[in-house]
Amino acid sequence: MPVARILYEYPFNEGIRTMLRLEHLFERLGELMARETALDHHFALVTIFEVMDVASRADLKSDLLKELERHKAQLQSYRGHPGISEKVLDEVIARIDQAYSGLNEVQGKAGQSLTTNEWLMSVRSRIGIPGGTCEFDLPGYYAWQQHPAQNRQADLARWAGSLTPLAHALQVLLGLLRDSGVTQRMHAAAGQFQQRLPEGKTYHLLRLHINPDTGLVPEISGHRLLVSVRMLRADAEGRLRPAAEDADFELTLCT
Repeated sequence: MPVARILYEYPFNEGIRTMLRLEHLFERLGELMARETALDHHFALVTIFEVMDVASRADLKSDLLKELERHKAQLQSYRGHPGISEKVLDEVIARIDQAYSGLNEVQGKAGQSLTTNEWLMSVRSRIGIPGGTCEFDLPGYYAWQQHPAQNRQADLARWAGSLTPLAHALQVLLGLLRDSGVTQRMHAAAGQFQQRLPEGKTYHLLRLHINPDTGLVPEISGHRLLVSVRMLRADAEGRLRPAAEDADFELTLCT
């Protein structure tokens, strides 16, 4: 039976950093919406607003569309190569086209249609204030929290639906990016590891798998020419300290 490993991901640029943050929020949103308590649905709504905040970058949509086009052009260049399945290639390109069309049809920024909902925006204006959504501050929101779980879930699904094209585009892009890497087994001597990256090749994402039984936490840094990993261990108070011990891990560089 394979050993369970902890995965750490490190983005090499701000665009991938934003994509990973949004993916994290969408995963949280999906889990919270599936639950039934009013408290879980409160934090689902918080997450929808967080997605809107992160996605408010003016160039995010155009950047994602460009990335989808880049991946499509790269895949198209593989046509006719020996060992490449045309059927699989067509399926992947179809997924890219679907994600591109869905995102391109969205008017404005992700979630912009929700800003016309006065009730939602009244909740949004108070939700960042500690204790700002008490029943005496937002009685309408408190009343909504008393609705049956199925009704609240239907509302959340409708509101989150405006964000679905963004979530789908992210899923396709990050899936393609992660699949582009080749995993190698590495060794950190005395808790330190460095690797020079080849010039002329651009990496977007680093993925590191480590056995949790080691108790080590990797501190990752890197840029277009060098990757560095330093192994840390938490002390009795939870603070991370350098661990000068050998450690093995798996490293994947994605283009």
